Amino acid sequence: MGKIITLGVAPVKRSFLSMDAAKTQKDKFMSVIRSLKPDLLNIVDIDDLCENGIAREENVVPRAVKKFADAGIDALFIPFCDFGEETVAAGIASAFKLPTLVWGARDEKPNTDLARGRDTQCGMFAATKVMRNYGVTFSYIYNVASDDPAFAEGFLNFIRFSAIIRDINGLRILKIGDRPSSFLSVMANDANLVNRFKITTVPVSPSSLTGRAMRMIDENDPEFETYCTSIKARFDPIKTMPPFPGMPEVKFEDSLKKAAALKLAIGRVMQEQNCSAASFECWSAFSFGFGVCPCFAIGDLTDEGFPISCECDVNGAVTMAILRACALYEDSCFLADLTIRHPQNDNAELLWHCGPFPYSLRAKDAKPGLDNWQETFELKQGDLTLCRFDEMGGEYSLFAGEGKTTTGPETTGTYVWLEVDNWKRWEEKLMFGPYIHHIGGIYGKYLPVLREAARYLNVKFDNAHEQGIYSL
Repeated sequence: MGKIITLGVAPVKRSFLSMDAAKTQKDKFMSVIRSLKPDLLNIVDIDDLCENGIAREENVVPRAVKKFADAGIDALFIPFCDFGEETVAAGIASAFKLPTLVWGARDEKPNTDLARGRDTQCGMFAATKVMRNYGVTFSYIYNVASDDPAFAEGFLNFIRFSAIIRDINGLRILKIGDRPSSFLSVMANDANLVNRFKITTVPVSPSSLTGRAMRMIDENDPEFETYCTSIKARFDPIKTMPPFPGMPEVKFEDSLKKAAALKLAIGRVMQEQNCSAASFECWSAFSFGFGVCPCFAIGDLTDEGFPISCECDVNGAVTMAILRACALYEDSCFLADLTIRHPQNDNAELLWHCGPFPYSLRAKDAKPGLDNWQETFELKQGDLTLCRFDEMGGEYSLFAGEGKTTTGPETTGTYVWLEVDNWKRWEEKLMFGPYIHHIGGIYGKYLPVLREAARYLNVKFDNAHEQGIYSL
């Protein structure tokens, strides 16, 4: 998975306004953006194309466009150093169908008889209309100074949703098996995903993965042996009773080898097929046919940056890919069942699944266990963003909301209790919308990021904090 975001930066100015004042502004905001996520952000400037790297004449447009195209930029930032030049801004932005950010620093004072100011806000009002006429979809940070925290926050939010747009357009999802026969709710339209978003599903049979896993065991693959050792070091205790009636009993050492080999086999196939997410038939295909539950493999692969949805939920896999990019690949996401309301807290809900959550998200004092290769632990406390990408009748929606974890009764599998501002409103949204019982989660607050991503993806943004259809 390519994590580096390549950003084209094309500062603009009005030709007759002070170059010194414009350069002062440029030096300030470039210093800020170069300090934000330097390991993940590759900045491509136009310093070699025009004076001080600030565009003010139309003849720089084709050269800037070529430089950015050759660099393969993922997003474009057009900062206004003063009133700007609308022909230049619109000319560069309209050459790309990419996330585009517009911003200019707040002017310190108005014009006087002795000096002309920068008139930054004034110029942006003019230029953004021209950009709209050119068909440019753009984002905007309020007219604040470059050292205002709102600028850094807005800029990082822009980079986050730019990562989402880059990852979703052309996403390849490894589709392992098919949905369980009775799970009509997880059906997805693969053709629509290709047509709308260039999202491709790559089918692979469960038997081909189990065959590959068994060969790995027989050949004593070095990576396989090391991985088995790491599993033993992380989990205790490990139960070995079959989770389903009729499932064959497997000795612990044999089940350990199968679980470890299955995880490695899936990971290698994902890399070979250039897939950065997967949907997994899971328990219905592997518990009986292979003798171990695959939940553990799902959790560990998600922790390694390859999110996998349960029960062959393809739209769930898209959801997880969106959340992974939200966090700029620095945090793991998870896919949970919406299960029951909190026994005492009317605004809390149990996020649960049988054991596929990433190990890195466990609570600090949790005692992680494995029950037939289904992980058992509670997730850590903190702020959470919940999200679901789904479709009905060809119309796509992105549901999103923010909450925080809370305490609640202990339960089985992997779980966490979520508290929100108004669960009744959330529940109504989820019931009436094109959603199911699966929802993605990630630690942090990313509602503005998801809102912008929905706008660029041209899907309905369903804000959990706004009233939808009322229940009776």
